[in-house]
Amino acid sequence: MPYAIETEHLTYIYGQGTPFELHAVEDVSLRINEGAFVGVIGHTGSGKSTLIQHFNGLLKPTSGRILIGGQDMWAEPKKIRSFRFQVGLVFQYPEYQLFEETVYKDMAYGPKNMGLKEEEIDKRVRQAAQFVGLKEELLQKSPFELSGGQKRRVAIAGVIAMNPKVLVLDEPTAGLDPKGRDRILGQLKEYHQEEKNTMLLVSHSMEDVAKYADEALVMNRSRLYCHDTVENVFARAGDMESLGLSIPQVTKVFSLLKAQGMPVSGSIYTVEQGVRELERLFGKEVHHA
Repeated sequence: MPYAIETEHLTYIYGQGTPFELHAVEDVSLRINEGAFVGVIGHTGSGKSTLIQHFNGLLKPTSGRILIGGQDMWAEPKKIRSFRFQVGLVFQYPEYQLFEETVYKDMAYGPKNMGLKEEEIDKRVRQAAQFVGLKEELLQKSPFELSGGQKRRVAIAGVIAMNPKVLVLDEPTAGLDPKGRDRILGQLKEYHQEEKNTMLLVSHSMEDVAKYADEALVMNRSRLYCHDTVENVFARAGDMESLGLSIPQVTKVFSLLKAQGMPVSGSIYTVEQGVRELERLFGKEVHHA
C-alpha cells in the first residue's frame, strides 16, 4: 500500500541565486501512513509551514520529490490541480479567506470547482457543517456576521467539504480562547476517527499535539529532526527542550517526580495519563477538573 505522503530528499530554497538565499527545507525524507494523525512541531523558522505547503503543490521543490498516494506530484505539472483536491490545506487564520455572501456559498466554493453536481455539493456542505458543529440556520447567514470561532469552523468546513484524502491544518486554533481551541480540535479528532483520512496538525502547543495526535513530526533548522509516535517523541523531553520546544506541563511534573525517586512513568504527556498514573500509584480514584 502506498504512503499517504512521501518525500524524497525534499529541499526548498527561497530566493535561490540571490543574496537573500535561504534554505527553508533541507533534504527532508519522510513517510506518512494513510489514516495517520500527525502533529507537526518545531520552533518558529524551523521549516514546518514551508514543508506542508509542498503537500498540496503550493510550493514546488527546488530539488527532491513528493509522492501523494504513491504518485509523483510534479511528474506532470499540468495535473497539479488534481493533487490539490486530494490534499486540503487550512491556513493559519483561515477566516480571512472567507468572501462569499453566505456561509453555504463559501463552503460550496471548493466542491463547485471540482465540477460536482448540485446534489453532491449540497450533501457535502451539510455534512461538513455537521462535522464542525455549525447549526443549519447559520448556513444562509453572511460569514461576516459570525463570531471568530464560527468563522474558523466555516473555513475549515469549506476544505472538509472537498473530501480530501489528506487534511493539513496550519495552526487552526491560533488566536482562539482555550474553550474554542478545545472545541475545534475535538471536532477535528472526531472527523478523523469517522472518516479515517490522514491528518496533519501544525501546532506550537505541545499539549495539543500530545492530546490529539498519534504521531509527532519534529522540524529543526529546516531539517527533519524526528518522526515517531507521540509517546516516543515526548519520552525525549530533554531533547525537545534543547530545541527550544516547550514540553507539556504534565510531562515536566512527572519528570520531576521521577527525578525525586517516585516510582512513576517517565512517559506521561496528557492529563488523562497523569490521572491514571496517580490512580495506579495510590490505588484510588483521582478527580481532576
